[in-house]
Amino acid sequence: MELQTISYFLLASILLTITPGPDFMFVFAQSVSQGKRAGIATGLGLCTGLIGHTLAAAIGISAIIYQSSLAFNVIKIAGAIYLLYLAVQAFRETDQPAEQKAESHTTFVLYRKGILMNLLNPKVSIFFLAFLPQFVATGEGNIPIQMVVLGVLFIIQALAIFTLLSILAGSVGNRLWKNPTILKWINRTKGLVFGFFAIRLLFEKNN
Repeated sequence: MELQTISYFLLASILLTITPGPDFMFVFAQSVSQGKRAGIATGLGLCTGLIGHTLAAAIGISAIIYQSSLAFNVIKIAGAIYLLYLAVQAFRETDQPAEQKAESHTTFVLYRKGILMNLLNPKVSIFFLAFLPQFVATGEGNIPIQMVVLGVLFIIQALAIFTLLSILAGSVGNRLWKNPTILKWINRTKGLVFGFFAIRLLFEKNN
């Protein structure tokens, strides 16, 4: 692949990553409500999930999901249910300070949540299947390997952006945790965000 192609790919990837979507909002919400470590763990989990989508696109599993309405709908419904579960959890979160929350919300739990949320979104698989091949040079080597390389580059930039977002949002959250009323509304807003994306995912079509 040429350097120019990689540059265009990274620019497009950055623009897509900073566009507010489920992953971006998930990292932001976790960072504001639980601190930067929670946001970074969540972002790392989401990026780990992207490894699965990259491999799926490279070996053609995403194409199977795209062509099978049943497979798409099963994953879609599972993803929506998981998002609703996260929404309910957000509404049930207490107004305890971040230090106490850290005990019940370990980084591993948040990391696992990020992986599941990403893997249970069939639109991500289809997106990778449509996005990565646009930057593949058919006459320059093994196509699946090129797609894996592009997928790794996408993951690296996404992790960098999610980490920066976590630090910025976490610093804002540190100032808000001192006010129980504000913290309560942060949790409610987080629940509404997850609920919104769950409903939106349910109405996604395989096209």
